[in-house]
Amino acid sequence: MSEAVRVRELSKRFGSVRAVDAMSWSAHLGRVTAVLGPNGAGKTTTMEILEGLQRPDAGVAEVLGVDPWDASPEHRARVGVMLQDGGLPNGAKPIRLLRHLAALYADPLDVTELAHRLGIDAFAGTTVRRLSGGQRQRVALAAALVGDPDVLFLDEPTAGLDPHARLDVWSLVREWRDRGAAVVVTTHSFEEAERLADDVVVIAHGRVAAEGSLAEVVGGGRLEDVYFAVTTKEQTR
Repeated sequence: MSEAVRVRELSKRFGSVRAVDAMSWSAHLGRVTAVLGPNGAGKTTTMEILEGLQRPDAGVAEVLGVDPWDASPEHRARVGVMLQDGGLPNGAKPIRLLRHLAALYADPLDVTELAHRLGIDAFAGTTVRRLSGGQRQRVALAAALVGDPDVLFLDEPTAGLDPHARLDVWSLVREWRDRGAAVVVTTHSFEEAERLADDVVVIAHGRVAAEGSLAEVVGGGRLEDVYFAVTTKEQTR
């Protein structure tokens, strides 16, 4: 397997709070990695470091062999990012926004087809500020995909979506994995992780509590049971 995301002894503090504490894990091309953990575990900080939005205090964070903080525009074009909230201009209309983003890439996806896949054409003329939470999620996912990235970071990609739309998103995630991309999904949904993930990373208190393939982590049991066992154990350290 080819390593696309590499985290080694990564640490980040905010004042007296150690948000990320000597964390190490990997994600690979052609696989979906689900990152789970309770609120405050360090998931968001880790993702922001990998997306080049935060600078670590210590350790190594690499995406496609490059430190995201110092990455070139050409490298950043190979990485798609979907934030859970924010990042979309409120006054923009979805199709115009996606066409603008597509123009920034050398070989973007077809915007019309992508909008149709995600049901965006149904509200294409509505400004972002007037969209529902689920509609914004679809636009944010399309914005992450339009550059046809090699690595995708998706933060709670199905939050606020109805069951049908959730299945559509899962289908797209699997499609990108099958195209050879590395897809890193943060989620609070055990069902989503079990349905999508090839590999799982469970984070608690800024540290990795469990890591491996889904089969290795659950060992024939349920991900939910393993999650609560390892995160509770981490709390007692």
